Amino acid sequence: MPDLRPRRSALYMPGSNARALEKAKAVAADVVIMDLEDAVAPDVKAVARAQIATAIAAGGFGRKEVVIRTNALDTAWGIDDLRMAASTNAGAVLIPKVSSPQMLADVERVLVESGSAQRIWAMIETPLGVLNAREIAACAGHKNSRLTCFVIGTNDLVKETRAELDQHRTAAQYWLSAIMTAGKAYGLDVLDGVYNDFKDLEGLLRESRQGRQLGMDGKTVIHPDQIATVNDVFRPSELEIAAAERIIATFEQPENKGRGAITMDGRMVELLHADMARRTVALARAIDG
Repeated sequence: MPDLRPRRSALYMPGSNARALEKAKAVAADVVIMDLEDAVAPDVKAVARAQIATAIAAGGFGRKEVVIRTNALDTAWGIDDLRMAASTNAGAVLIPKVSSPQMLADVERVLVESGSAQRIWAMIETPLGVLNAREIAACAGHKNSRLTCFVIGTNDLVKETRAELDQHRTAAQYWLSAIMTAGKAYGLDVLDGVYNDFKDLEGLLRESRQGRQLGMDGKTVIHPDQIATVNDVFRPSELEIAAAERIIATFEQPENKGRGAITMDGRMVELLHADMARRTVALARAIDG
């Protein structure tokens, strides 16, 4: 399964906080997102840019996926952010407020000009981005596409729409499902938005479970204390792994070779379930290293 890697938890760390960047090396998040956008004030953007470059050059992040969130290209900082990111060995750049395929094409052009092979992650966090999610995701179907992941920006969507979210995120269900479906149609991972009250672990657990039920691959987080809860929710359980291994083993039995469907425990199990089982086992192995 190409490019299958755990993205259960993705921790935002402000690039303006050198201590936080150093601390990111020790956290249990699958992904560290070094932030140059919302978490960084305009007067320290350049400082944050330099500190992120230094932190990545120093290494020490182990198996974590390191991603840099830049400012958008149409801002005063975007092009400098992207060129700095391209000069590092970060795995991907996260582009905020992606509302059209052209925005990704512009980013890819800069990366190519910089000689970088980095992946592109896209934040879908504007009403237009939601409406254009299918066209944006379709960029992943182009030859040599770098687009790998969608990140949902629920806070910005709330701001732009003036929606009010209850504990079930009722008003956000269209956004979440539309973005998730578009992303999965083109093979992208999709990460859920942040849960703002980092002291409310019960609320985080509820929202994380909802995200997984919707098909998300993980969740972005804003505080290290949120990582364990999110990692646990998006990890296949021991029961899920055992059931998946059983399905795989049953399909591999000589009498079931070439069959499209079998009966297990009184229910029909098809080849698509075997594919799902293989992914479950592969993800568990990737998490365990």
